[in-house]
Amino acid sequence: MPLPRAIVLEGDCLQQMAKLQVQGINFALTFLDPPFNQGKEYAYFSDDLPEEEYWGWMEQVCRAAHQLTLEGGAIYFMQREKNAEHVLRVLRETGWTLQNVIIWVKRTSAVPNEWRFGKQYQIIAFATKGFKPRVFHRLRIDAPLRPEYRYPRENGMYVTDVWDDIRELTSGYFAGEEALRDARGNRLHKQQSPVALLARILLSSTLPGDWVLDPFAGTGTTAVVAQQLGRHSVSIEIDPENVACICQRLSARREADSIAVLKHYYRFTPNLEQVWGETDFPPPVPVPSAQFTLFDSGE
Repeated sequence: MPLPRAIVLEGDCLQQMAKLQVQGINFALTFLDPPFNQGKEYAYFSDDLPEEEYWGWMEQVCRAAHQLTLEGGAIYFMQREKNAEHVLRVLRETGWTLQNVIIWVKRTSAVPNEWRFGKQYQIIAFATKGFKPRVFHRLRIDAPLRPEYRYPRENGMYVTDVWDDIRELTSGYFAGEEALRDARGNRLHKQQSPVALLARILLSSTLPGDWVLDPFAGTGTTAVVAQQLGRHSVSIEIDPENVACICQRLSARREADSIAVLKHYYRFTPNLEQVWGETDFPPPVPVPSAQFTLFDSGE
């Protein structure tokens, strides 16, 4: 299978999504992992907006994504658990149909509190354009045997709406080799998503050859996974340093970015070979990023 297209757009996501409408690309899936408006320091936008302004912005983004999406296409909107009410309202008011509220359990960290239970999960709202998904693959996984089970499942188990088998990328030791860091060991991006998370999302709701959109691309995990699964992608990112990072990851894939090790985990999924859409990659070697399609906000 030839390499899929990986387009990286630098600039404001709403402006770039408006340009995508003119170009006529229809997306099968949008992964929406925006800044959570919790006061973190970003170079090119404020993460401390008034609540009404922030959710008005999210409404604009969700509406633009809906306009760009194929009938039956999907959006996966990740947010803090306390914002679930806002997420569901915004999706509903911009035309999306909720399918699941996925609970992504954090395996290595929790936020403690003195007067309520510690917080150890994020939500991912899975919604579609229209009542029924255009495509949905019921993935089966070789999940670890829980203590209350005596015998392992011979054919694995279906993925449910509770995802407790994907480790988040913490700031410390447990992040492993996957987290992108600078020479001093600091993370290049504060909220990098793991490749295992995007692999599950793309395998569930897309087909090989589909187009995938990430309006807040960060360091480009969505594009990196889409590339390996034979999906086309458009990544929008406002920070030029992150844009450079995305292009580098696409042109010289790191061993830590490979999703090949996950294929065995999903081996019980019917028609996995057709769903996976594996692309034949040459050995990872440095390649000039100019060989990939890079548009800036002026084009």
